[in-house]
Amino acid sequence: MNLIEIERVVSRLQANLFKKANSYTVGLFKSKFRGSGIQFREHQIYNPGDDVRFIDWKLSAKSVGKTYVKTFEEERNVEIVTIVDFSPTMFTGYKGVSKLQMALELVCMIYLIAEETKDYQKVVLFTDEVIQLPKNSGKKGIVNLVSFLEKKGYLSNDGKILVRDSNFVRLESEQKIKMIKSNLAKKKETIFLTDFYDEEITETIEGFCGHKNFNCFNLVSPLDNEKSLPFSFKTRNLKESALTFFRNSEVEKEDHQKIKKLNIKSKYLERFIKEMV
Repeated sequence: MNLIEIERVVSRLQANLFKKANSYTVGLFKSKFRGSGIQFREHQIYNPGDDVRFIDWKLSAKSVGKTYVKTFEEERNVEIVTIVDFSPTMFTGYKGVSKLQMALELVCMIYLIAEETKDYQKVVLFTDEVIQLPKNSGKKGIVNLVSFLEKKGYLSNDGKILVRDSNFVRLESEQKIKMIKSNLAKKKETIFLTDFYDEEITETIEGFCGHKNFNCFNLVSPLDNEKSLPFSFKTRNLKESALTFFRNSEVEKEDHQKIKKLNIKSKYLERFIKEMV
């Protein structure tokens, strides 16, 4: 995909994304990631007109003839880390829209919002390896993401998700958990988009939901909620549509209350924003 084609794809994304998420909820989301509010900057000598609420009485008591006030500044440049789980079942969906496309649309929307709030988004991809894209924002971030996915064979030259062979080496659960833990330890605002194809991590991920800076979204399609059929499946070769069911209808998925759900049939962009705020 050349730059002109990428720009065309980005323009279409930018035009369509905010049709699905209205300006009110987008505005709420923009206020979500503003750091922890204000942080202390320095002490200054009190001048008439300064807010007396910020007088540091302890420091002033130690300084003969001088009164000091605390000054603050707003925390900016928040780094949002969005992790996308590229499982084989993420290529399935509803009426031509896959769960992977849903996840990538969310990533693109966050890029656009981050530009308005002067923040950044770092994207991590769980494929057969852990791929970390440099932090970015706005159209530039989307261009870099689209270009990378096209080179890796996940997107066509018109920006559509390509169904590809899923016979890659499965990323170990421990690697996924380690990456998420690392970002939480650094107090990064972390978003995890997955359909829990890797069920081994579900309990651990639910435990992470106790962190105020961690948000996990379970992306679901109609098949995932179907009661009369196996609720999920894996594939041997997605290009040939060779589907193999691995769980039957007698076994139901647990409803993990701390993990948020996004249904591909709903207005998922707007729903995502409401869940975040």
